[in-house]
Amino acid sequence: MTSGKIHTTALPVMEHFYTLQGEGFHQGRAAYFIRLGGCDVGCVWCDVKDSWDAEKHPKIEITNLVAEVKKTSTELVVITGGEPLMHNLDELTAALKAAGLQTNIETSGAHPLSGKWDWLCLSPKKFKAPLPEVVPHANELKVVIFNKSDFEWAEKYAALVSPSCKLYLQPEWDKAAQVTPLIIDYIKANPQWELSLQLHKYINVP
Repeated sequence: MTSGKIHTTALPVMEHFYTLQGEGFHQGRAAYFIRLGGCDVGCVWCDVKDSWDAEKHPKIEITNLVAEVKKTSTELVVITGGEPLMHNLDELTAALKAAGLQTNIETSGAHPLSGKWDWLCLSPKKFKAPLPEVVPHANELKVVIFNKSDFEWAEKYAALVSPSCKLYLQPEWDKAAQVTPLIIDYIKANPQWELSLQLHKYINVP
């Protein structure tokens, strides 16, 4: 699947590191994260605002990125941002798959889908809604809960994803004390949802 964007062999990378996946379905698994620069979604509570301006981050050749990943024991690579789908990711996922690696993406879905993914985590944002054609590809729907109105937003997208899509509600970190009890009650009343916590922030890893 391609997005029609210009093909590229280098991408703006804010940071890349080996850690544990802290959120969602793959929580607790060893994973290599590649955080791409560039985002136009503009979440007010974003904890990586430094990623927004792609021009601030060096472009790294895809072959060099894959070489760094292969220095670790990981089987799983997570592409995140920023908003990674601002870039054409066909070459990146092709190189990762050729190296025998699993490809995961965390995206708002606000840009056309590119790349070939073993797992697509869709995290829709009110600030810039997902494209309708991206939503059916989600393996995991992860909705950040900032206030009570976000439950309705979550249900809107739960009705649009595939029946096999895993559903997660995640408290916004700075409001976790207030919204986590609301999420717990909501999940008890709507058990198709599960709780996602930012485990990495509790165990102090990237």
